[in-house]
Amino acid sequence: MKDKSKLKRIPKRAVYNREEAYKIIDNNYICHLSFVQNDIPFSIPTMYGRDGNTLYIHGASVSRLLNEVEKGFPVCLSIAKVKALVLARSAFSHSLNYESVVVFGKGKLVNDKDKLLALKVISDNLLKGRWEECREPNKKELNATKVIAISIDEITGKIRDEGVNDHKEDLDLPIWAGLVPIEQRFLEPISAKGLDEKLEIPDSVQMLYR
Repeated sequence: MKDKSKLKRIPKRAVYNREEAYKIIDNNYICHLSFVQNDIPFSIPTMYGRDGNTLYIHGASVSRLLNEVEKGFPVCLSIAKVKALVLARSAFSHSLNYESVVVFGKGKLVNDKDKLLALKVISDNLLKGRWEECREPNKKELNATKVIAISIDEITGKIRDEGVNDHKEDLDLPIWAGLVPIEQRFLEPISAKGLDEKLEIPDSVQMLYR
């Protein structure tokens, strides 16, 4: 394991198993992709999709982010989800329960032959099965879009899933302490304006509620 992937702060929370770390990737929607351009650091939120040991991102062909990442320079990608507020007796001991992952890798441009498949991978991460229900991108849209494949060279996950860790001397303070869980769930779908009222909610969306 390389030094940059080794968790030094509270190492018991580290997730080095790739399959476990990949679950965190697959259960989220937005990543922050970080890179350096002309000695200036950037961190850009973007959608993604994973296929094996490769992450795909996409955007406009003129995107500064994509034009920089495709050069093959090292990049860092991070994903995080908050699961609960951890409220302690002391302000210092407040925390969060969360799951997160950090990826180190390099990007390369996806060729035109493989671009459609890579876009489907991104679509499937957003909503499995939706690609088959929609019109596929046309030639004009594909020409205006660039897709980058990022190799997952190194990956480290980190999970905090525990209660309050107050100092022993604070345990008798008359202050409420505990967890405030945060739940992510899908609400009732809202149809687009002008949609034919006879159209039913598609299978891909209905699967979210099963």
